[in-house]
Amino acid sequence: MSDLQVSLEVPGRVHAAFAAERGDVIAVIGPNGAGKSSMVKAIAGLVPATGSVLLDGTDLVTRPTRERGLGVVFQDQLLFPHLDARRNVAFGPRARGLAKAAALARADAWLERLGVADLAERRPGQLSGGQAQRVAIARALATEPDLLLLDEPMSGLDVGVATALRIELAAHLAEFGGISVLVTHDAIDALTVANRVLVLDRGAVVQDGTPDEVSQRPATDHVARLVGLNVVHRERSLLAFPPSAVTLSLGEPEGSARLRWHGEVGRVTTHGGAVRVVVRTAGTGPELIADVTPAAATELGLVPGRAVWASTKETSVRAYDEPRR
Repeated sequence: MSDLQVSLEVPGRVHAAFAAERGDVIAVIGPNGAGKSSMVKAIAGLVPATGSVLLDGTDLVTRPTRERGLGVVFQDQLLFPHLDARRNVAFGPRARGLAKAAALARADAWLERLGVADLAERRPGQLSGGQAQRVAIARALATEPDLLLLDEPMSGLDVGVATALRIELAAHLAEFGGISVLVTHDAIDALTVANRVLVLDRGAVVQDGTPDEVSQRPATDHVARLVGLNVVHRERSLLAFPPSAVTLSLGEPEGSARLRWHGEVGRVTTHGGAVRVVVRTAGTGPELIADVTPAAATELGLVPGRAVWASTKETSVRAYDEPRR
């Protein structure tokens, strides 16, 4: 039996089933409205749900929220505004019966590990977003939970702060002996922090695998976009290819070794040294992304609404079976 077995339903929002072992860091990704936050809040007991959450054989659903013994970090921190950082972190250990002096010592140790020991006497209103999130993470880990839930902890932080926090969080989660569930909208988190990726779409789990498996064989268009690939559905098979493998032309391309679609230019943006073009193909065809040179974009007159052909060589396409749902 796995250390964690989840089978939960939040009516009208999400039905999720997955298992995990100690040491797993599971990134949960999917489009807005897929049910990611609802799933995490249901595990934490913060929204009504049916089903079970078995942690080492104990069903957490049968326990009140305060007795589930979880570590929880949300994007809005939820720190106690009347307590300084040190006492915020010490609150959990104290609530679980640790003596005051020992709880404060543990809080000091975690604030030191998260790099905010010098802010121990500041209240949440005196902290920046990145500082407050570090305190929130220290507070969650200070309780030494078996299950840690993080709901988009880097959301709302500027790029530099988020990058630094991501590196620190990855190091702490790698040392964490329990199970971590990290909801994120950023592919970097899924590919660098986690060892498992859970993909939710329309309230259901549609893919569960390693970061390499999910990035190389994405099951949904949303994940394909996150990892920078095009994915085309064909019966029970999927075709994946990078934007650099897509050629745009005004006339229909020739050659039997090419897959081709007719459509019109949607969005045009810069992407590094290239121009990234979104092509909305005709009918029920896929939305494709292509990277072309600035010279090619100018020569073809690639502006929104321009009719174009998109094609790719079959040798640039990786085909795989669509994951079972």
